[in-house]
Amino acid sequence: MVACAISRAMSRTAAKPVVRLPLGDADVRPTFRRERRALNNGIWPVAGCDEAGRGPLAGPVVAAAVVLDPKRIPRGLDDSKKLDRDEREKLYLKICASAEVAIAFGSTARIDRDNILRASLWALARAVKALPVRPLLVFVDGRDRIDAGCDCEAVIGGDALVASIAAASIVAKVTRDRLMMRLGLCHPGYGFERHMGYSVPEHVSALNRLGPTIHHRRSFAPVAAFYSETRIEVEIETIAPETRLPL
Repeated sequence: MVACAISRAMSRTAAKPVVRLPLGDADVRPTFRRERRALNNGIWPVAGCDEAGRGPLAGPVVAAAVVLDPKRIPRGLDDSKKLDRDEREKLYLKICASAEVAIAFGSTARIDRDNILRASLWALARAVKALPVRPLLVFVDGRDRIDAGCDCEAVIGGDALVASIAAASIVAKVTRDRLMMRLGLCHPGYGFERHMGYSVPEHVSALNRLGPTIHHRRSFAPVAAFYSETRIEVEIETIAPETRLPL
């Protein structure tokens, strides 16, 4: 009878649902696994590259390429968008002090001529080719591979997965932010030093009030709309009076 009582008690205990606390989203951080796998297979140097500034209305797109030192990988590497300004600045200094780094710029003229995607891919390839060492393998953030002169692997979300891409994203972001802050000093009133050229209400208001600068991308709305309206006004003014239709 004692055995039966114990058995019934265990059955009741086992029947109770187990309460589990929600785990939430896992904090995914970039690792050096892909680079180390290549190193173990005799493929080195390995570079990561990324860009900053595809979306803004003004300023260049900035690309960076980084070859990390396997023995001196800075702690705290992450997608630059997940870091605040102070964290990015500190990591930028550590990356530049311990890794091979190169930077390239896709100008507003190139963006307007070729489109932002082509200008970005061109700048990424230029950054890789500007490295002090020639990589045998390049990891690039996104869907598109680049003409790097060596094997290239595109990694979607790479700045959150691959350490060298994360390092490149930080270098590109800090470099571009510093440039836009300088442009803010040269062109007061636009707020470049705050919004870095992105399409925020402050920037759009300044465009309507002051007009575009030479650093604005003419192929991007609302900058393109401004030039379109200006061109129409000029055409109306240049029509000879005798050819105008009566109102």
